Amino acid sequence: MSHTRSDEDQAAASAPRIRLRHFLIGFAVVALLVAGVISYFASSAPDGLDSATQRGCKTVVVNGAEQLRGDCIAQHATDHAMASSPLAEYSVRGLGDSNGLAGVIGVLVTLALAGGVFWLIARSRRSRAPGIDA
Repeated sequence: MSHTRSDEDQAAASAPRIRLRHFLIGFAVVALLVAGVISYFASSAPDGLDSATQRGCKTVVVNGAEQLRGDCIAQHATDHAMASSPLAEYSVRGLGDSNGLAGVIGVLVTLALAGGVFWLIARSRRSRAPGIDA
């Protein structure tokens, strides 16, 4: 069996693509595991910014809703524009403890959008470059 120069060139050109594919698949698997599994271990305590804005207040439950009592910056805060979105507050609306599912959905949407943008960029570069097969 004789190998021609073009066979060797094709094999050499496909090797980086295979490595890139393995890297991207591994990256996606790790991102999905972090979002879907490790997110369940996240602390429910307020982060640094929330904690700083709540200094001087106490959280109390009134008629089933949490309210802040005292004197703190957070008393004047309002919900943001996306507070009623399906994935607000790191969970899926209508499902109880679903922060892992919300994380997986977020990762998939982000990877799809980023992949689409990178595909469009690569496609436009291939169409502009002379002598490169698309």
